[in-house]
Amino acid sequence: MRAIVVGAGIGGLAATLSLRRAGCEVTLVEQAPRFTEIGAGIQLAPNATRVLRRLGLLDEVAAQAGHPSRLSFRTWSDGNEICRYALGREVEDAFGAPYLQVHRADLHQVLAGAVPPGSVRLNTLVVGIEQDEESARVTTAGGECLEADLVVAADGIRSAARRWMFGADEALFSGTVAYRALVRADEVADLDLPEYALWLGPGRHFVHYWVRRGELLNVVGVVGAETARESWTARAEPEEQLRAFDGWDPRVLGVLERTGTVLRYGIHTRAPLTRWNVGRVTLLGDSAHAMVPFQAQGAAQAFVDAAVLGDCLREVDPAGVPDALGRYVRRRLAAVTKVQAGSARAGADYHLPDGPEARARDARLAAQAAENGFGPHAAAWGEDDSDEQAS
Repeated sequence: MRAIVVGAGIGGLAATLSLRRAGCEVTLVEQAPRFTEIGAGIQLAPNATRVLRRLGLLDEVAAQAGHPSRLSFRTWSDGNEICRYALGREVEDAFGAPYLQVHRADLHQVLAGAVPPGSVRLNTLVVGIEQDEESARVTTAGGECLEADLVVAADGIRSAARRWMFGADEALFSGTVAYRALVRADEVADLDLPEYALWLGPGRHFVHYWVRRGELLNVVGVVGAETARESWTARAEPEEQLRAFDGWDPRVLGVLERTGTVLRYGIHTRAPLTRWNVGRVTLLGDSAHAMVPFQAQGAAQAFVDAAVLGDCLREVDPAGVPDALGRYVRRRLAAVTKVQAGSARAGADYHLPDGPEARARDARLAAQAAENGFGPHAAAWGEDDSDEQAS
């Protein structure tokens, strides 16, 4: 079985490794001329780390990660703890894999390092995808035509493949903008910060957690906005994020005062699709289901996509590829659409104004902590990505 994967982000790399594990010969095509360090912190719930274990990469990722023992929800103005949820040994015992927090570049490097260099085509822009009953083909900007039995488009939220397959539909602005920064541990050592906290306030929330073995504090502030462009590299104006969180708990302001470069990007999503596949071509990851990050499930859902895709293509004859891709989508579509919707609801919940609704939310969070101890978003962590469930 020959496969072409378009896009070498986290989803594309995971798909490449899962397809290789299933016995496919894979060519990974990426338009960037090199793999570079980009992004900041990323959270990997057990549904993602189980896939990393299947790929033989969990130990390597875990060695570079933060290992939170708990998540603390806090009130915005005085930092009072609303509730706390277990994330350490309790999660690993319950879900069969750990909860990790890593630098996106560290995760990307581990995944990329597991792909044989001869399988990667960097600096190669795909400008078209075609297919017939027997094969699928991608055309590059350089005029090449690469042929395989299937094409997996993991080309991100601005997916060209999605447009070619299903027509134009633009990325949707979520109404929120995120400020992101990384701060060295020694610069915030005196602030008495919780190890991982989510601070909730009217129209905004603030998150921080440790990456790179506790050497760096990943900082994210999310604020309602009328418009903002989607960019991984746009810088915020000096002190813009301080103005956005004026009046918040002194520890939040203390962190923001010590940030250096702060990146500002508009959070965008894609409308849910009723299908991701056409014949021998399918979408995966953000190209299929980009979501707001308020359940920390974007990357995890791409990992599960990749695992299920590999399962569905194992021991399949090339003639059976369209049916196998149909099984992959049927196994994933309803679950991931539910996570998309849940992530959007979580963002609205976090930003409630002070008053009865916020107090009811806080009581609900505390009740969930008392009931199961794992938090409001743990339902997705038990997703079935096992080999035995392949259809």
